Amino acid sequence: MSQNTLLFHEYYHQWMKLYKEGAVRKITYAKYQQTYMQLRKLVPNLRLCDLNRQVYQALLNTYAETHEKQTVLDFHHQVKSGILDALEEGLLTVDPTRKVVIKGTITQHHKIKYLNQQQLTKLLAQLNLGEELSIDYFFLLVAKTGLRFSEALGITPDDFDLSRLILSVNKTWDYKSNKGSFSPTKNTASIRKVPIDWQFAQLIKDFPKDQSIFITPGKKFYNETANDKLARYCQKAGISEISVHGLRHTHSSLLLYAGVSIDSVAQRLGHSNMNTTQRTYLHVIQELENADTDKIMRYLTTLM
Repeated sequence: MSQNTLLFHEYYHQWMKLYKEGAVRKITYAKYQQTYMQLRKLVPNLRLCDLNRQVYQALLNTYAETHEKQTVLDFHHQVKSGILDALEEGLLTVDPTRKVVIKGTITQHHKIKYLNQQQLTKLLAQLNLGEELSIDYFFLLVAKTGLRFSEALGITPDDFDLSRLILSVNKTWDYKSNKGSFSPTKNTASIRKVPIDWQFAQLIKDFPKDQSIFITPGKKFYNETANDKLARYCQKAGISEISVHGLRHTHSSLLLYAGVSIDSVAQRLGHSNMNTTQRTYLHVIQELENADTDKIMRYLTTLM
């Protein structure tokens, strides 16, 4: 059997194991496995040689019937990676992903993704920033730096250079495993140095340097526990509830609204390219572009 007459899901499985297994984090590889299972379910008899734009669009449309637009977009990106390799290898003659249309279901009761500056100020006022390290400092760290959940857990005292106001992000904490352990970052772009403000540096400068920041080896740190406590603080502050990941979105959105460039925000977040940042914060970028258009129009009226 020639390679391009393989069932599409079989080709994708081979590609996934060849290029992704051992090359990406376990949690990322698990997402590729989920994508493979979806392909087996949705197009069990589709051969690679029969894949064209119409067939691929129909596949995405079917997937979109039960998934939100962002989830469909993530699914598309993972499938597209395998397809483009097949195209490069000559197994396909045209790119079936060209000019694809991303659809998806609309969820009415979505938890908001980020807070405005006033809401964030109210939330931070609820934190108990005492003399001992607590989960409240964890919330503050994410709000101030935009670190991912696992990155913030992986921070150790040596990662802080308080004289230069720099935080080095070079590892994560695998909180999903039974025992928990340090793990590599999501990608090479995630290894970065994040500037921190002097107020935060003053808060943490007197903490012991010979202990971990937020995790205790052998003891699990639950995402749900952190999100539940953060939700209670939100309720107490009289604002909409967000998750810890929502603090990362809040940090990024506020920087964009403050006029920080997309490139700088992407580097601070550890995104591998600006496309990820633009896709994630499209709503903010469009709002800023509309504001810029208003400024341009007001300026042009002064020229006559």
